[in-house]
Amino acid sequence: MSAMLPLQPLPSIMLEPIVRAALLEDLGRAGDITTDAVIPREVTMSGVIAARQPGVIAGADAAVMAFALMDVAVTATIEKPDGSRVKPGDVVIRLKGPAHAILSAERVALNLMGHLSGVATATAALVDAAKPHKARIVCTRKTTPGLRALEKHAVRAGGGANHRFGLDDAVLIKDNHIAVAGGVRAAIERARAAAGHLVKIEVEVDTLAQLDEALAAGTDAVLLDNMTPEQLREAVKKVNGRATTEASGGISLATVNAVAASGVDLISAGWITHSAAVLDLGLDAA
Repeated sequence: MSAMLPLQPLPSIMLEPIVRAALLEDLGRAGDITTDAVIPREVTMSGVIAARQPGVIAGADAAVMAFALMDVAVTATIEKPDGSRVKPGDVVIRLKGPAHAILSAERVALNLMGHLSGVATATAALVDAAKPHKARIVCTRKTTPGLRALEKHAVRAGGGANHRFGLDDAVLIKDNHIAVAGGVRAAIERARAAAGHLVKIEVEVDTLAQLDEALAAGTDAVLLDNMTPEQLREAVKKVNGRATTEASGGISLATVNAVAASGVDLISAGWITHSAAVLDLGLDAA
C-alpha cells in the first residue's frame, strides 16, 4: 500500500453551507435570547476549547467557522488541527473576541467538532487494532444526511480512507442488484457495458462460488461480505492479486485484527460514521 498523503482541510465553500445551516437552526426565529439579555454587545471574552477525554480531533475548521459566521471579530487559533491525538486538558482552539458571538456559536461548534472527533477517534481505534497488517480501514455511505463530506474527512483524520462518496463515483453491485439482474456475471457484464473507462466495478459476494464467478467476469474489486477469517484467507488466495479485496460485515475492535491478518486490502465499517461516540470537548472562559 502506498503511503497516505498529509491530511488536507476541506475547502471553506464546502463547510460554510453546513455550518451556516446549523447556526440558523439553533438561532431559530429570535436569535440567542439568553446571551442577548445577559451579555452586553460590547463585552469581550477569551476562552479555550479543550479535550475532556483522549481521542483524535476532527472538525476544528468547522468549529472556527461557526464563530466567524457569528462575528468576524472573533479570533480563533487552532492548537490541535484535525488528525491530532489529544489527552484530557489539551487545548484544541483558543478564542478571543465578542462574548455574544462566542457564546451563541458555542453549541454548534462543539456539536460539530465533538461528533467529527468521535468519528476520527473510532477510526483511529480500528486502524490501531488492525496493525501490523496492510489492510486499510475504510468508511461506507452510512453517514448522517448532510454531513457526509465532513464525516468522510473525519475518517481520513483518524487514519482511515474513504470508500465511495456517493452512488455516482463507482459501481458497487450488491446482493439485491445480483438477485434482480439474474446473477453475478450478468450484473458485472451489464455494468461493464454501461460504465465509463475510468469507473471501477466492485461486486459483493457472500460465498467463494460467487467469488469465482466475479473473478471470471473480470471485476475490479470484490466485497467479501460477512465471511469468517478462514473464508477470507481462502478468498484472498483465490483472488491472487487479480482484484482488490475488501472485507465487510461484523467488523469491531475485537475482530478487526483477525480480519486484517487474512491478507485483505481493505476493511470497511459503517459504525465508525453512523454510531461513533461523541468525543467530549468543552469550551471554558479563560
